[in-house]
Amino acid sequence: MTVVVELRGLEVPGRHGAEPEERGREQPFLYDVELELPEPRGDRLEQTVDYREVVELVRDLSASRRFTLLETMAAAVADALLERFPAERVRVRVRKPEVRLAAPVEHAAASVERSRS
Repeated sequence: MTVVVELRGLEVPGRHGAEPEERGREQPFLYDVELELPEPRGDRLEQTVDYREVVELVRDLSASRRFTLLETMAAAVADALLERFPAERVRVRVRKPEVRLAAPVEHAAASVERSRS
């Protein structure tokens, strides 16, 4: 049996983007994270994933690297989550709400899914 743990709309600032001005200023990025985990056998935090550790991992990765592409950023987060936590599958969606295009847009996004199998 498995359970899916989700964090939606995790806001982490970063200096990422294809244009120099995007990398020159901090801007918000929104992360939607899903981790498919073994169902805990009890009601103890040690038997699952501590959300605080997920947030710390995403913050650390965003602060330590500069990404040009949302796709690359989502893949790096997914790989790091799968490496650190006992998840069978992870899915990461990164949204960039302050994207500047020739027409109005709510956000740009990229999603990546990784699994152990």
